[in-house]
Amino acid sequence: MLYGAPVWINVLNKSCYKAKINRIQRHINLRIARSYHTVSKEALCVINGITPIHIKIDEIGRVYEITQGIGTQYDRDMELENWIHPATHIKTIEGEEGNLHPIQAYTDGSKSDLGVGARVVIFIDNHIIKTIQCRLN
Repeated sequence: MLYGAPVWINVLNKSCYKAKINRIQRHINLRIARSYHTVSKEALCVINGITPIHIKIDEIGRVYEITQGIGTQYDRDMELENWIHPATHIKTIEGEEGNLHPIQAYTDGSKSDLGVGARVVIFIDNHIIKTIQCRLN
C-alpha cells in the first residue's frame, strides 16, 4: 500500500483519494481488531497500535526527500568543515536583576580532581523546589 508513496504523495491533497486510502486501512483495522463497524478509524488505529496511513505516507515522503537531498539538511552526509557549531545558532538569554518571574533556575558547572560536575537549583517564589546534581564520568 505504501509502495511508491513518495511519487504519489501529492494525490492525498484531494479528499477522494484520501478517503479511499482511509477506507482501506479501516477495513484492515476492523479485521485485525474483530470489532463492529461502528468503531471510528481513529479508535481502531489506537486499539491495534497502528499508525494512521496518512501519517505513515507523510513520514515516508519526508524520509525520501531527506535522503534524496530535496528536503532539509538534517541527517545528510556533510564534510566536517561544513558542520554548524551549536554555539553560533543558540541564543543564550540571561536574566536581569529586576526580573520578578516566579520560576528561576540557577546553574553551575565545575571541574575538580573528582571529575566534572554540574548542579541546577530551581526556585519558585524564592523557595527551593528542586536540586539536581550530576557528574560526568
